[in-house]
Amino acid sequence: MKVLITGGAGYIGSHTALELINKKYDISVIDNFSNGSIESLKRVQEYTGKVFDILNIDITDLKSLKKDFISINPDCVIHFAGLKSVSESVEDPIKYYKNNVSGSLNLLEVMDHCECNNIIYSSSATVYGDPKYLPYDEAHDTNPVNPYGVSKLMVEDILKTWSSSNILRSSISLRYFNPVGAHFSGIIGEDPKGIPNNLMPYISQVASGQRDKLYIYGNDYNTRDGTGERDYIHVTDLAFAHISALKRIDEFQGHNVFNIGSGRGVTVLEILNSFEKISGKKISYEFKDRRPGDLASFWACPNKAKEFLGWETLISLDEVCRDSWNWQKNNPNGYPK
Repeated sequence: MKVLITGGAGYIGSHTALELINKKYDISVIDNFSNGSIESLKRVQEYTGKVFDILNIDITDLKSLKKDFISINPDCVIHFAGLKSVSESVEDPIKYYKNNVSGSLNLLEVMDHCECNNIIYSSSATVYGDPKYLPYDEAHDTNPVNPYGVSKLMVEDILKTWSSSNILRSSISLRYFNPVGAHFSGIIGEDPKGIPNNLMPYISQVASGQRDKLYIYGNDYNTRDGTGERDYIHVTDLAFAHISALKRIDEFQGHNVFNIGSGRGVTVLEILNSFEKISGKKISYEFKDRRPGDLASFWACPNKAKEFLGWETLISLDEVCRDSWNWQKNNPNGYPK
């Protein structure tokens, strides 16, 4: 099967590319490299011994996208390409709708042109918004509270109508919770630009001496230790979720959604303690006031993915911390710029 990965140079895309090659899939990657690094894909090629097409394309450029899509002629698309910062989406929502929504429309247009009928979409748990109950299951109301989440839900809705308009079409949206970790080899991992928005790379940078301390926003939540609780999933487990969806996409008609999470909540202090144990480093931290809009807790009900995709998480929190620290030690400044 020929698989086109959009946004394949990014954090999740590069890990998925590596595991797809390990499973003997024929892949091609397109990316505009606004968030991803060409170095991540070069390392995937070197590690796997497999050379694959890497094309510098922006999915908002319909003409270039159509030209190269025709040359690739994939059987299925795994669609990661898009902007991903919640805070930036609040500051510049039009940018997010243009890239995430219009870009996805372009992709579906060229898929129609080439009669490519299968797509796996990188969605997000942000589509749910404030929890009415926990854990979130796929039947939970969708009411995103920021433009990033709105853009993800808009694309899901587009996929639903696109799939229903032709019996041959099938689309799967994977609603991620909190991806963390790195490939166990330390060759690829998360490489944030500037100050990390996510917890794990920030902790790693404090451990390596690049930052003085971790700021923990809120220690009075109704959780086990007062700090925020999230559902963290190793990026390699996440990559395998895409492979499980790919194996079964022909069994589904229309549009289907699946939560991709561990099914358990982990607090900030629990991650901190695990990281200190694994790394042998003391992580300085300071409590700050809660941030507006932050939720006390959320985690997934992953039962549907287990039942229909045969997928579940296999990698423990300690292994997440081990792999994150291994990546940080080997690449203290991320990929070469």
